[in-house]
Amino acid sequence: MNDARSSNENVIVAEGLTRVFTGRPQRGSRLRRTRHVAVDHLDLTVRAGESVGYIGANRAGKSTTIKMLVGILVPTDGRVTTAGLHPLRQRRALARRVGVVFGQRSQLWWDLPVRESFTILAAIHGLSAAQERERTAELVEMLEMGEYLATPVRQLSLGQRMRAEVAAALLHRPELLILDEPTIGLDVLSKQRLREFLVAQRREHGTTLLLTTHDMGDVERLCDRILVVDHGRLAFDGTLDGLARTVGARRELVVDLAVETPDLLDVAGTEHVRSESGGLRQRLAFDPQRTTAARVLAAVSERVEVLDLSIEEPDIEDVVREIYRATR
Repeated sequence: MNDARSSNENVIVAEGLTRVFTGRPQRGSRLRRTRHVAVDHLDLTVRAGESVGYIGANRAGKSTTIKMLVGILVPTDGRVTTAGLHPLRQRRALARRVGVVFGQRSQLWWDLPVRESFTILAAIHGLSAAQERERTAELVEMLEMGEYLATPVRQLSLGQRMRAEVAAALLHRPELLILDEPTIGLDVLSKQRLREFLVAQRREHGTTLLLTTHDMGDVERLCDRILVVDHGRLAFDGTLDGLARTVGARRELVVDLAVETPDLLDVAGTEHVRSESGGLRQRLAFDPQRTTAARVLAAVSERVEVLDLSIEEPDIEDVVREIYRATR
C-alpha cells in the first residue's frame, strides 16, 4: 500500500533556532563561565516527503539541532515545530509521529533478542498485536533480518544492529525519520542494503527523511536537498548539483594496475592526483558533473589492465571549507 504524504505541508519549521551551552569554571578559578554557541539563529523548513541531507564538519551543530527538533534539548532562543507539534510540550505525541536513529546510541534492549525489542516498542507506540506482526514481518523481509531476529542485540554485528535500529525507528510508520550518522562504521554491503531500504520506504510510504552524515555517498544516493551547516549557521541550501557547482566537488578513482605504469596524465576529463608503488596504483580526480567513473575506467582500461578499483567521495569537511571560500 502506498500511503505517501502530501508534500504541501512543512514537517519541520525552525525560526531563529539557537542553542548556547555554558560551562562552569573550575572551583577556585577566576575564569568566567565558558560559552559555546552550538546552533546560531537557524532558519529551516523541511516539507513532507522530502529527503534532506543535513551536513557539516564535526561540532557544526548537527546533532544539537536534531535534539531540539525532537525535544531532547531546550532551545536557548527561537521557535521550532516538528510534525506540527511543539517538541517539548507535546513530546509524547511527537514520539508517535517521528522515528529517530542515533548512530552511536541504541533504542534496542541490549540483552534481549531483536524480536522482543520490537514487541516492546510496538506496545509503547500503541500498535496492536496484529499490527506489530504485520509490520515486523515487512521490515524483517525488506532488511533481511530473519537470520538474527532471535539473537540478543549485544551479539549482532554493527551492520546487523544498524538495520535493526532503523527497523525499530520505522516500526510505527512515522511520517518523519531522522537519522544521525546511520552508516558510520558500516561496510560497503551494509551501507548499500540500508540505502536501498530507505529509498524503498520513501517510495512506498512517503516518509520524510532528515539525514546527518559524513558520507557523501549517503548524500548522493538518498538526498534530494542539501543543507550545509557550519558553526551553527546555514551555509548552503540547495540540490546536490547546486552544491557540486558551488564547490567543484570532485571524486577520485583509485585504480590498481597489472604493471608499473607511467603517470596517467592525459585521461580525458580527469586530473592525475598521484601515483603509488611505482605506478601500480594511481589516483585520478574527476568532476561527476562532466564525466562518470565508468568512462574514466574505460579510458584507463584501453591503456593498461586494471586489477582493482575504488571510488573515494569528497570529504564533508573539505566541502564545507569550499562552500565558505565560494560564498565569501
